[in-house]
Amino acid sequence: MKDLEYKTIYRAGEDEIIINKSKFIGYSKPVESEEDAVAFIEEIRKKHHDATHNVWAYVIGKDSRIQRFSDDGEPSGTAGIPMLEVIKKEGIVDAVVVGTRYFGGVKLGAGGLIRAYTKSAKIGLDAGIIVDMVLNKIIKVRLDYTLYGAFENFLMTNKYIIKDSVFDDAVNIEIYVEAKDMENFTGKIIDLTNNNAEIKEVGEEYIPIKDGKIVKE
Repeated sequence: MKDLEYKTIYRAGEDEIIINKSKFIGYSKPVESEEDAVAFIEEIRKKHHDATHNVWAYVIGKDSRIQRFSDDGEPSGTAGIPMLEVIKKEGIVDAVVVGTRYFGGVKLGAGGLIRAYTKSAKIGLDAGIIVDMVLNKIIKVRLDYTLYGAFENFLMTNKYIIKDSVFDDAVNIEIYVEAKDMENFTGKIIDLTNNNAEIKEVGEEYIPIKDGKIVKE
């Protein structure tokens, strides 16, 4: 059974910050497998082959079953684990972060490094846009034109998202309906149309949601 909802990032993100003259670049990317995560890490390593460190961490699987990190030469426990903890604290899965550091000549100490790499992970994830991926069923409703006005008003009032519309000898509307709302939706359509509508599930899709709105960037 698929998860009804999980948290990840919407896209690859990048941001940077200067801390005591060292430049930290935070990268993030949504990934579907450990192979994808490793490939992204290698991509950043090649891009910043002259960097002092390219620290990384990732969590793969809706159940967070795969968790990996590397300090990449920083003192043990000061870099990779703090970045991994940011991902876990946010509840994010299927994502990788890389913290690239260009040393600026000032040592940060263990506490300073932990704070710096924590910040690197956070700005990278924020740049990637943290979203809730909500499982939606794609429902096709076919009904008579005489019922269309009331049906359209119902969709607008309840803020359902229309995926597609076809008007032939009847009205055919494909709508995104949250999987957890299916029973409620079906019942309301049956009541609204006096059971004179064809309701058919034609697919499903995860929709990215942030602050109650679909992310379209």
